[in-house]
Amino acid sequence: MRRSTVLVVDDEPAILEVLGVMLGHWGYDTHLAANGVEAKAAVERYDPDIVVSDVRMPEFSGLDLLRVLKSGKPSRPIVLMTAHGSVDLAVEAMKQGAQDFLTKPVDFTKLQANLKVAESEIELRRTSKKLSSRLDRGSGFGEFVGTSRAMREVYESLKSISSSDASAIITGESGSGKELAAGTIHRLSPRAEGPFIAVNAAAIPESLIESEVFGHEKGAFTGAIGVRPGCFELAHGGTLFLDEICEMPLALQPKLLRVLEDGKIRRLGGKQELSCDVRVIAATNRDPRQAIQEGKLREDLYYRLNVFTVVLPSLRERKEDIRLLTTHFIRTFNSKHNANVEAVRDEAIEILKSYSWPGNVREFRNVMERAVILAKGEWIETHHLPPYLLNSDNQSFAKMSFTIPITAAAAERELILRTLDRTGYNKAETARLLGLDVKTIHNKLKSYQIENDPKFDSASA
Repeated sequence: MRRSTVLVVDDEPAILEVLGVMLGHWGYDTHLAANGVEAKAAVERYDPDIVVSDVRMPEFSGLDLLRVLKSGKPSRPIVLMTAHGSVDLAVEAMKQGAQDFLTKPVDFTKLQANLKVAESEIELRRTSKKLSSRLDRGSGFGEFVGTSRAMREVYESLKSISSSDASAIITGESGSGKELAAGTIHRLSPRAEGPFIAVNAAAIPESLIESEVFGHEKGAFTGAIGVRPGCFELAHGGTLFLDEICEMPLALQPKLLRVLEDGKIRRLGGKQELSCDVRVIAATNRDPRQAIQEGKLREDLYYRLNVFTVVLPSLRERKEDIRLLTTHFIRTFNSKHNANVEAVRDEAIEILKSYSWPGNVREFRNVMERAVILAKGEWIETHHLPPYLLNSDNQSFAKMSFTIPITAAAAERELILRTLDRTGYNKAETARLLGLDVKTIHNKLKSYQIENDPKFDSASA
């Protein structure tokens, strides 16, 4: 951190000299002004980082100086001092934008603390401006933000895949950006002018998924009152994104394989085959090879889809991107919520970096939106973060414990509900962490008679 420049303003020569010597001893480059008029000239000449000024001065008071300086450079920290302090005067000074209001004789310990806080805020603003400049120049790829080595490797993969028309599988934890990656591939491909259709195999009831994917004819089943095109038809000329492919029913997987092989589909209840020109990108938060071993994914379908593979890193694997992500989301949510947050305090950044982020960037995004709304000022502090981030016990799922005696069924229920709570009620991520199917989580919640709880409805499937 470079030496900060401080302008000290006071019409009493003895106080001015003492403050100048003291600030010089603390390591600041110090300039002195005997009144408000001299101070304005000094500001124009030196552009000091911080101003420390007396309030009561002839001709041009400290409050007058405060208003002038704040109109020219609102972010400059200004500390006011007076021997004639009052509550009303202090309130007015703070309303006008003073960083603090000190009474004389000056408490040097308090003044030094004020200067350190001011320096910290100045450095935060500089860092924020640098990060904003990097974002403006392009510190990511498509809608991805990050410059870590792991993300640069992802960007290279996306560029290579986009130029082809082959199928691909994207793997990564829930919330790591699998649909974002698929959308980026689509937008950079020759199919960019065509539709991008996304369907989550885990979110569709098994009885409806075939109709959703392939469509149906009128009368194909009870309730089929008309013809309905499926996802393949809707994606004709574009890209179909099949999320959570390992949750697709095994009975449907051979039909999907056949479409990938010959480019033709037949609606449920239909006799006519329809040609579809569709590029398929699949995704899963599981290890596909493990899913094959468990009988959840057909091996022949996997090899047909796996022409290209993109592995998205978790947020805990690229924590060097967190500060850049905070700047990105602050800009996003300042605009959305008409806020004026500048940056995240270093103490809060350390908490963000120490957390394991089971919900990845999706969870991080929600935390940042909450913090921007709560901040109501320039800085996001530690108390603007969710309580669970501040609790060290929430850093690891391994720290869960149970009170003995407890039945196996009750322990299972407790484990599922606690994990859901830790993942922000993200069922897909909960299933991944517990080594279960998403459908199992749905069924367990149903058996607990809490599936219709609003927090589960609003959470990711």
